Amino acid sequence: MPKTVADVMSRDPIVVRVETPLKEAIQILAERHISGLPVVDDVGKLVGIISETDLMWQETGVAPPAYIMFLDSVIYLQNPATYDRDLHKALGQTVGEVMSKNPISISPDKTLAQAATIMHDHSVHRLPVLEGASQVIGILTRGDIIRAMAASQD
Repeated sequence: MPKTVADVMSRDPIVVRVETPLKEAIQILAERHISGLPVVDDVGKLVGIISETDLMWQETGVAPPAYIMFLDSVIYLQNPATYDRDLHKALGQTVGEVMSKNPISISPDKTLAQAATIMHDHSVHRLPVLEGASQVIGILTRGDIIRAMAASQD
């Protein structure tokens, strides 16, 4: 019988709230040697993920989008909305300002193969595991799947 997400996920993961100061989230990631945290609202509903990727904007900054002037008009060569989003991430002071919204999640009864497919198809490194519609009960990382693969070879 194939292993399920519930068999290998980390239970009761550390979560942060939208209003958590960014400095606190960075400290948690560094001290716990983890690369991302689920973000929940006041009732514990999953609303986002904050990861190392989201935090890189804090260090790298953001360059304005390239543009050209033509007949007194500005024509952007890149989407200015992307610049606006990245600028908010670079200047954000709370988790809610920097997190990735609408995270991909999974239920505990799915197989590891299904989880791996979702991670691959969406280019994500972790999946919050949800009970019901929105309660975070665990987190599954690529590392968890690799460790389960190694254990099955023994």
